[in-house]
Amino acid sequence: MRKGMRLTTLLLALSLLLVGLTGCTGGGNANGSSGLAKFASIEDIKKNGKIRIGVFADKPPFGYVDSEGKNQGFDVYIAKRFAKDLLGDESKVEFVLVDAASRVAYLESNKVDIIMANFTVTDERKEKVDFANPYMKLSFGIVSPDSAPITTIDQLRNSDQKLIVAKGTTAETYFTKHYPDIKLLKFDQYTEIFSALKDKRGAAIANDNTELIAWAKANPGFTVSIPAFGGQDTIAPAVAKGNKELLDWINNELATLGKENFVHQAYKNTLTSVYGEGFTDQLVVEGGKVDK
Repeated sequence: MRKGMRLTTLLLALSLLLVGLTGCTGGGNANGSSGLAKFASIEDIKKNGKIRIGVFADKPPFGYVDSEGKNQGFDVYIAKRFAKDLLGDESKVEFVLVDAASRVAYLESNKVDIIMANFTVTDERKEKVDFANPYMKLSFGIVSPDSAPITTIDQLRNSDQKLIVAKGTTAETYFTKHYPDIKLLKFDQYTEIFSALKDKRGAAIANDNTELIAWAKANPGFTVSIPAFGGQDTIAPAVAKGNKELLDWINNELATLGKENFVHQAYKNTLTSVYGEGFTDQLVVEGGKVDK
């Protein structure tokens, strides 16, 4: 009798354990599979009343925090319009501050819904995230002191001079792959790479030419000594791998905004003071389509 009761009790305990485990894992999710959701659906975003968008805090004029603690910049301007058109109010965007190296991880861990932190499209990144259509195009550039300009990449090869880069950027990947004989000095934050150049810890900085042109203009004594190299790249919003619903929404949104030349307006309001009107056609991608 006791053995029967013990067996019954054991079976009941196992049943309760299985029910508990099932409750923890849940049923379907945004991916249509079991387990924890890897990303929020558009319905989830609307239900929460906010969309989480990753932007830079220290990369003017694209993404930065001003003296009043408000997010500003080209990427931020476009992100606010996304929030307005999706949720009816641009204030319903929650800006999540990221650095270059953490952008992929923030999507993979569902800390953000979209990354709009001046994110360059690469084949390597496409394996980990899904890119929407672009809203900007750019190339690499090099900035160096007027007193010791770096005018050719060969000046840095097999040399004691160091090239400064930000970790997790396409510039780091490019030089690691194509110029392993160039010594790289790497930092996490963009503020650090510019401080390192001013302190003469490196001979030059390699980064997107868009940022370097802006920085050199604001810092006398430094020049973009190599304005463009490495071909043309594009900047685009990114979502978690497999989040086709949000990806399609962004692409449709960019196409719609293209009809009103919205990205040109974003450039005018956030970038003209930095680059002037002469760079508009070189930098802006309207409607998500790059002109051939």
